[in-house]
Amino acid sequence: MSIQVKFFASLKERLNLDDHTIDNAATAGEVWDITTDHADRPDNVLVAINLEYAQFDSAVQDGDEVAFFPPVTGG
Repeated sequence: MSIQVKFFASLKERLNLDDHTIDNAATAGEVWDITTDHADRPDNVLVAINLEYAQFDSAVQDGDEVAFFPPVTGG
């Protein structure tokens, strides 16, 4: 199993994490826990699986891309 993991904007900077690949996880929450060494999840973190918004309890599969990012704001 291979899951691509990406962190964006302030999350990437705060956690000091680059994009990488993990071998095994059942949910997006497990992906977070594995890649961040169980760091606390900020309340407003968004998650996407294969470019579609998801939840931390959403299932992941081999070949998925899981992305974590702060809320999108605009003006």
